[in-house]
Amino acid sequence: MNSKKKLFIAGHNGMIGSAIVKKFKKKKDFKVLFEDKKNLDLTNQSDVFNYLKKNKPYGVILAAAKVGGIVANNTDRASFIYDNLTIQSNVIHGSFLSGVKNLIFLGSSCIYPKNSKQPIKEKYLLSNYLEKTNEPYAIAKIAGLKLCENYSNQYNLNYKTLMPCNAYGENDNYDLSSSHFLPALIRKIVDAIKSNKSHIVLWGNGKSLRELIFSEDIALACHFFLKKKTKEKIFNIGTGVDYSIEHYARLIMKHLNINLKIKYDKKKPNGTYKKLLDSSLARKLGWSHKTNFEKGISIVINDYLKNHLKKS
Repeated sequence: MNSKKKLFIAGHNGMIGSAIVKKFKKKKDFKVLFEDKKNLDLTNQSDVFNYLKKNKPYGVILAAAKVGGIVANNTDRASFIYDNLTIQSNVIHGSFLSGVKNLIFLGSSCIYPKNSKQPIKEKYLLSNYLEKTNEPYAIAKIAGLKLCENYSNQYNLNYKTLMPCNAYGENDNYDLSSSHFLPALIRKIVDAIKSNKSHIVLWGNGKSLRELIFSEDIALACHFFLKKKTKEKIFNIGTGVDYSIEHYARLIMKHLNINLKIKYDKKKPNGTYKKLLDSSLARKLGWSHKTNFEKGISIVINDYLKNHLKKS
């Protein structure tokens, strides 16, 4: 019977979404459904509702989102809140209307207050002001989280939000105008090697701390929590370890056997100084990450060199 249960994955082309598709196909306990944007525009309410009504999946994983780094978040603020609110509302409410009992919504650690106590517990949500540069994206994610929480409580559904720390993995975005910090570091370092440059430039002072998790570990968390009945509806998903952005740059250089000088553009923002998640709630239930950074960064760099270098 399980082999016939359908699972709709929204956002299958993204870094995390593609890892989720890969993992669930490997597990073989669901019939995995996904659609390209030309066939299903998640911002079109009637199309989303009709698709879910027609297919009636057992579960939904909502990994679709408009995402980006500091530049994109701070310059395209209106579409970051509008597009994400629209996608989330369509998929979550459409799932409810179609009788979907199990849904995973992927949030983000950036939804927590800028100056939150560390490590960050789930209960710290909405306890203070957000970081200004990504406020629209964070507000949209908070709305999606609260939508899931309240639908679950009011209608006795199993709708949960998983909040990963900064993610990295295969099939990432390496566009320097819209990427997150790790793919930007990889591209900058590889570009410097190709151009015989002796240095790279980091934004701010390079001291901001970031916790990273491999995309496959997020996929495993989705599989772990999808059918699990829990009182709690919000779970941090992290590794418990953070390093400075400068340190990550040096780890990448070490992997590539190069030692470049690091210069700093202190006119650019640092972002939130520290946002280490407390993932003890998820670990108490039996989930834990499997991939250390040394293994993960090797996979990602090789993926970039093989599949993205000419495109970037």
